[in-house]
Amino acid sequence: MLPTPGPLELVIILVIALLILGPGKLPDVGAALGRSIREFRKASSDIQDATRMDAPPAGRSSSTPMSASPAAPPTVGEPVSPPAETRSEPSAEPKP
Repeated sequence: MLPTPGPLELVIILVIALLILGPGKLPDVGAALGRSIREFRKASSDIQDATRMDAPPAGRSSSTPMSASPAAPPTVGEPVSPPAETRSEPSAEPKP
């Protein structure tokens, strides 16, 4: 985990930014950085909300029928049945 910068490091970063960008551009860069952080936080909270809606509730009651849940995948060593054929095969009768 990265350590958080202390007050001295923040002052050094601010002085370097002031020298590179100049006093006229620094407020614009700060505002753009603030907007970017705000948009990032909003997007991450939207993703968290969407995953909470998709996930089933934690406290399911035992009265829920078992047929409503999806089929469990086969375990290791259990034979897997082939999928059912849905298309019809042509007949093997010879044509006259």
